[in-house]
Amino acid sequence: MSVLAIDAGTTGVTAVVVDDDGTIAATGYQEFGQHFPQPGWVEHAPEEIWQATLEATRDVLKKCDRSSLQAVGITNQRETILLWDRETMGSPRRAIVWQDRRTADICKRLRDEGHEDRVTELTGLRLDPYFSGTKLAWLAEHEPHTWALVESGRYAVGTVDSYLIARMTRGTYHVTDVSNACRTLLLDLSEGDWSDELCSLFGVPRDALPELVPNWGEVATTDPRSFLDLSLPIAGIAGDQQSALFGQTCFDEGDSKCTYGTGSFILTNTGTTLERSDAGLLSTAAWRSPDGELTYALEGAIFVTGAAVQWLRDGLQIVGSAAETAAIAATVPDSQGVVFVPALTGLGAPHWDPHARGLLIGMTRGTTRATSSARRSRRSRSRCATCSRRCRLAPRCGSTAEPPPTTCSARSRPTRSAYPLSARRSSRPPHWAPPSSPASAPGSGPPPTSSATPGAWTHLFEPTSDRTRADAAHTPLAEGRRPLEGLAD
Repeated sequence: MSVLAIDAGTTGVTAVVVDDDGTIAATGYQEFGQHFPQPGWVEHAPEEIWQATLEATRDVLKKCDRSSLQAVGITNQRETILLWDRETMGSPRRAIVWQDRRTADICKRLRDEGHEDRVTELTGLRLDPYFSGTKLAWLAEHEPHTWALVESGRYAVGTVDSYLIARMTRGTYHVTDVSNACRTLLLDLSEGDWSDELCSLFGVPRDALPELVPNWGEVATTDPRSFLDLSLPIAGIAGDQQSALFGQTCFDEGDSKCTYGTGSFILTNTGTTLERSDAGLLSTAAWRSPDGELTYALEGAIFVTGAAVQWLRDGLQIVGSAAETAAIAATVPDSQGVVFVPALTGLGAPHWDPHARGLLIGMTRGTTRATSSARRSRRSRSRCATCSRRCRLAPRCGSTAEPPPTTCSARSRPTRSAYPLSARRSSRPPHWAPPSSPASAPGSGPPPTSSATPGAWTHLFEPTSDRTRADAAHTPLAEGRRPLEGLAD
């Protein structure tokens, strides 16, 4: 007997088959797109989340016996809010992600009107764009035609778990659990049910919200026509952080966990007592058993940790893969005083400042991408596969997925990228000049005869392989610009 577990995260979906003894039998993963229509806005396409779920599940089914599967469990990014048509399952707009900051003004308005104390009393949360309620209020104000179909009952409202269950069951079920519902600003935490008072405050029709079900026990059944010919009971639902609290066996009062992913979150089990914090922590629901007993937790949140590495790859494009940050950081002993504050989507606990923005401070002329990356990742150096000396980009785990540089870094820096050509990569040329090379070709005199000679400026301008010839088209020289000293760093 085995269970199919689906983790619908912020950047991708992981599918895992777990045997009855807890052994992971197979895994699959599919990333999906991130959309940033305006500064501070973060959106996901619901259909992309669903297709990533199907692809990850297809991948894992190739590696296991599907007849052994007995149930499905779902965990998910919380607070992200979606709308979908109850009949067609299509979504009229992209989901507004938990990292989105567009509702800061709505939060301020509600705070100025004196609502925050009452909201905190009922929900254990703060008026912050992080949570779903203000996102729904924003939709009602800014997209009235779409919202009219929510009020008419045509469109359903829910978090990622309820959306996936609707898709898996061909629209038969519209359900969620308390660990997700308590992050919406619409749940009365002490009662464990939707609050008419809060729904009225945020302008959300209660009928549009999903039914609340226990965290475990059979709550729905997948439709094989929609979900890869699988007819399985959906027997577990939990928001990702509460799921981690449970998965780390924090069953007793006082047990705590801290997990690192897109963001970082620490949760402490407070048992059946609803504890209030005066230090900027949130009171939240952990889980509810089938007999109705509700377990609570205290939570502190940092919004951006792993997402900062993705930003280095996709935003700044100074690395070609997430793993490359560790290799670059290992080339320097420390960050040399450079400090990075990853407030790319505001600050969470204990400050809860949606207007905060990221900072990179302490830079000097000697600051390189290595000293900047050192704030994100530190690992011990490993030995070069070709010379047995400690090289800056030697693979860290012995894997052959990323080939080592052709030139040993004990003599000069690598002349080609350490990641596959097919991988997502920076648009900046992945070539390095040896430390002693000039910034550009000498004004006169013949060039060195061999680009393999340490210190030769031909490392920048005369690639020696098909890969580097293709890359050379993107160098500053090819674009008619004079390369800047230290560009490769």
